[in-house]
Amino acid sequence: MNITEVLQKAINFMENNLLKEINYEDVADHVHWSNYHFHRIFSIVVGMSANEYIRNRRLSIAGEEVIITDRKIIDIALDYGYKTPESFTKAFVRFHGISPNLSRKSGGNLKMFKPLQIKITVEGGIKMNYRIEKKEPFQLVAKTKLFDNEIIGQEDNHDIPDFWKSCSKDNLFDELSKYSDSHDTYGVCGPMNKESNSFKYGIARKYTSGEINEDLEMWMVRPTLWAVFKCIGDTPDCIGDTWNKIFKEFLPGSDYIVIDDTDFELYSANPEPNVFCEIWIPIGKK
Repeated sequence: MNITEVLQKAINFMENNLLKEINYEDVADHVHWSNYHFHRIFSIVVGMSANEYIRNRRLSIAGEEVIITDRKIIDIALDYGYKTPESFTKAFVRFHGISPNLSRKSGGNLKMFKPLQIKITVEGGIKMNYRIEKKEPFQLVAKTKLFDNEIIGQEDNHDIPDFWKSCSKDNLFDELSKYSDSHDTYGVCGPMNKESNSFKYGIARKYTSGEINEDLEMWMVRPTLWAVFKCIGDTPDCIGDTWNKIFKEFLPGSDYIVIDDTDFELYSANPEPNVFCEIWIPIGKK
């Protein structure tokens, strides 16, 4: 099943269970992806998290019920997962721009959020450049930290860039150099396990030798087949742009699927002109 089919299956599941207590973890389980893998791909392709999608659909339908029925507001609130009239009103105003009571009295215009249909749209005539590489499993020595899955897709979130800044300030790269004969640096990430609501991210270099200190850890990179993409630009913004193209342009139309495992950004010690870094994603044949 390709990405388009999986995401449509996820949306169908959410639509069929809007009145139940579900979140992105339940949806990930339904499509047999890890929480991290599902949240990342859904957020990038759709432009919002699955939790946002569920919330927007509930508030859209709740708005229709407020207008066209005479049911008590509290009953509608409870149906759509809000335990108090106050929490429902706050969410309703944030979404529709008007309170439930005022919208009922005035019949005011409410926002509509329709069910999504996932489709592949081909835009432009420029092919996305990539290369396929085979690579034996290898070890990294890394400084790692756990991050919440839900930071993925949040445009105003700076947790990972702040982690890089903190590590640089603490002279991490000098420390990593004690165990590596390479000056290439990796930004490596992967899910903790299928059910985890967090993922592990590490700043690393390829391990050569030495007994590492307790602040670092070994990270085994096991996948052997990779699709590699150059991030063209001179700021970190090009990384997000490249991820968008990978999931929206490359994977839907390619013969490959992305494997739910470690992926990484590779920051070369001797980068090509105008190449900020490379993104390496583990792949398999469809």
